[in-house]
Amino acid sequence: MDLIRLLDQIDSLVWGPPLLILLVGTGIFLTIRLGLLQVTCLPLALRLIFTAKNDGDGDVNSFGALCTALAATVGTGNIVGVATAIKAGGPGALFWMWVAAFFGMATKYAEGLLAVKYRSVDANGQISGGPMYYIVNGLGAKYKPLAIMFAASGVLVAFFGIGTFPQVNAIVTITASGLGIPIPVTAAVITLLVALITLGGLKSIAKVSEKIVPFMAIFYILISIGVLVIYADRLPQAIQLVISSAFTGSAATGGFLGATVMMAIRNGVARGVFSNESGLGSAPIAAAAAKTKWPAEQGLISMTGTFIDTIIICTMTGLVLIVTGAWSGDLAGSAMTQAAFVAGFPLLGKVMLTLGLVLFAFTTILGWNYYGERCCEYLFGVKGIMPYRVIFIILVAAGAFLKLEAIWLLADIVNGLMAIPNLIALLGLSGVVIAETKRYLNHLHAQEKGQVNRGQGPLKQRVAEK
Repeated sequence: MDLIRLLDQIDSLVWGPPLLILLVGTGIFLTIRLGLLQVTCLPLALRLIFTAKNDGDGDVNSFGALCTALAATVGTGNIVGVATAIKAGGPGALFWMWVAAFFGMATKYAEGLLAVKYRSVDANGQISGGPMYYIVNGLGAKYKPLAIMFAASGVLVAFFGIGTFPQVNAIVTITASGLGIPIPVTAAVITLLVALITLGGLKSIAKVSEKIVPFMAIFYILISIGVLVIYADRLPQAIQLVISSAFTGSAATGGFLGATVMMAIRNGVARGVFSNESGLGSAPIAAAAAKTKWPAEQGLISMTGTFIDTIIICTMTGLVLIVTGAWSGDLAGSAMTQAAFVAGFPLLGKVMLTLGLVLFAFTTILGWNYYGERCCEYLFGVKGIMPYRVIFIILVAAGAFLKLEAIWLLADIVNGLMAIPNLIALLGLSGVVIAETKRYLNHLHAQEKGQVNRGQGPLKQRVAEK
């Protein structure tokens, strides 16, 4: 218990106000420097998801890179995390999740841009990128300790945190309670599927993600809209409650104990960051593999990940919890969300939510497998890739039967530690972000005038220079 208490204190310190302020503050800083790019360029970014030319260097198309990032990002936090935030901070927490996501979009843009700008090629000919590369290639070799810190934290999170135990436990628990499937059976199926997909590397993961991620997102949004339609008369009041309680706090009602404005802000911002991972440095690892020669183009596509994750999916969950009244009941976490969907669909609500949660959790395992692999490759070279994959699969199998609180706390700590070197790099390279943004926007302007210069991508240019 002493170890758990110590880790809990360290976790609270790492994920305390300073880091959350730094995360949101970086987003605000980038938003100002980029001139509200997440507003002015959002229509373009959404179009690029489907229309990017994919004519540059890379391992997968831009859509595949986005789906891989969304696979890791859209997870149980969108279902359980939102419920936890609203239970602790009241409906106003949802508003502060929106605020965190709004500024987080600028952060995610910068991450995706820098990932492509400074990506490299490993000994197997595969693209490698992410914070560890833009730290060293952008800030300079003297910052390599920060890159190592990020990569080491990334491997630990993939092994013991977001990538394995919580997701596997969520799947086996909800399928056992909701569908009556024995835990060993579910564990065996998950392990087999993860092994078949991840041993094929990024192209295999991206191929699966391209099919599952759009389906699971659309499926969850549709069933959420279904509940909101059933409770349409309560929707205006729910939205009003979200906005008003964000600034005035929430009075106690039902099983809800009431929340202050500070509780709403703290829970909303923290859960928002947990959910969309803007600033943590994970998503740019996938963005780096996109087939594009324009860093800013992939930055815009990456930015939509935060929009889809928080502004759309988390909002759906939050409004369903509020209009059904489940937020003020005695339940918490996944049980509270399940009660909300059952209120809307008494016969199928539990099954639909179970399917949604299973898909969210399973794709998170796939996405984080790739993140950890690229971090491992940075630390140990390509010889470390296969041992990493084998260990990951073993941990997925064990995750169904282990509930080690100390490991989860440690993973949460190193997850927070990933953000520190990444945010230092984002702030230090903000000038590069601005310059690349101007270069891309000037290219688009020239394209409209028919004056396009179709040169080589940055990666091929660097290889040619060598």
